[in-house]
Amino acid sequence: MTSIIALVFLIPLGLQLQQETREQALADAARRAAVVSGALAISNDPETVRAAIASLGDSAQRQPVVHGLELGGTPRADAQDVADTAAGTEPVVVAADGGVLRLEPVTVGDAATVIEVFVSDAELNQGAAGTWLLLVAIAAGLVVCSVIVVDRIAARAVASAQGLVKAAMAVGDGDLGVRIQPSGPRELAEAGYAFNRMADRLVASRTDERELVADLSHRLRTPLTVLRLDADALDSDDTSVGSFSEAELDRRRTIRRIRQAIVTLEGEVDVLINTTRKTVSVEAGPGSCDVAEVVRDRMVFWSALAGDQNRPYDVIGAQLRTPVPVPRAELAAALDAVLGNVFRYTPQGTAFEVAVSRRDGYVAIRVDDAGPGIANPDRALRRGTSDQGSTGLGLDIARRVTVQANGSVSLDRARLGGASVVMLLADAEAAPPRQVSRFGLVGRLARERDRDRDRGRGRGVSTPD
Repeated sequence: MTSIIALVFLIPLGLQLQQETREQALADAARRAAVVSGALAISNDPETVRAAIASLGDSAQRQPVVHGLELGGTPRADAQDVADTAAGTEPVVVAADGGVLRLEPVTVGDAATVIEVFVSDAELNQGAAGTWLLLVAIAAGLVVCSVIVVDRIAARAVASAQGLVKAAMAVGDGDLGVRIQPSGPRELAEAGYAFNRMADRLVASRTDERELVADLSHRLRTPLTVLRLDADALDSDDTSVGSFSEAELDRRRTIRRIRQAIVTLEGEVDVLINTTRKTVSVEAGPGSCDVAEVVRDRMVFWSALAGDQNRPYDVIGAQLRTPVPVPRAELAAALDAVLGNVFRYTPQGTAFEVAVSRRDGYVAIRVDDAGPGIANPDRALRRGTSDQGSTGLGLDIARRVTVQANGSVSLDRARLGGASVVMLLADAEAAPPRQVSRFGLVGRLARERDRDRDRGRGRGVSTPD
């Protein structure tokens, strides 16, 4: 494809340069003819004209020939071409062996004279070979460069695809902890992001399932305890002392089997609870993370996508360490869910802002956009409900994460004009947060942020939140 493009542009350029060379050779022929015609205008004396021709310094093969005067030279033009030219007023260029002839009519007294100037093929194509070689070299260079660039791009795409395949095979083999760094073309980067989201959701889903198994196991203990008490209230199951009838022996053996089954079932339930709890704790990882680090890490991906969609954005307050009691993967999933809504439901080019604030025992993660906003915030916060045709679980993910950290999610009108989603999380390093109005806290933080921003503008500096 690159070779075709190079030929499309370089062939017309070569033809144009060749045409310019031809025109220059014909212009030189016109100059030589002008010297002869000037001499004829002064005098038609053969000696005077021969002197003018000699002044050109041409070889015998290139010397102009004057038809109608006996000046010597070797005429090449046909008599008919000479006659046609003499009858006209404009110069004529005709083909000849080894080149072209420029025939120019000149009136000498009452007679019409024609000046013939021969231009060889070598003069017409002077430098053309070098020009074409240069253009071919340029085309070859463009092809080589394009091959190198395409190879590098393809190598990146192949490496990204191979990494995605390996990670998918690892997940298929049961390793849910594998993650990839999204890279390559935008489509592959989005596929990598989707893969990481899928793996995170698989881990969360399996954790929830095992938590559910553990909870169900706990619930089984109550009826098992009742069964065990009822079994203990039954008669003795001892058959080693005394003499019993066959029916009594069967009854006591049945009581023994019931008691043994209850003990076995209780043991199995205990093993199930311990196993699931241990697995959950291992898969869930550390129970806290750094909000600023998570925001910076996730914005590496979202900033690239924002650049592709021409979205201006700002990240505020993500410089200092801000720990919260939420696993890193869950907080990243919640932030991705909120930012994904911004990219999904606002037009390309819409600005957004991500800010981290820390106050009064809470950490606030605020995501504002300049889109159309959310018409019904209460409906949007309800699980499985959406006015945009989606499943409506994006904000529910954020809500569940904030609930784990003794916080909440709120929706409001953003300073940018669109929706403002604020996730409040308990500060892991602060004292137990006192009961305050979280919506009031969000409003106060917003007012203080705007006030500090206005002060910064007055001083000519930018003040982060």
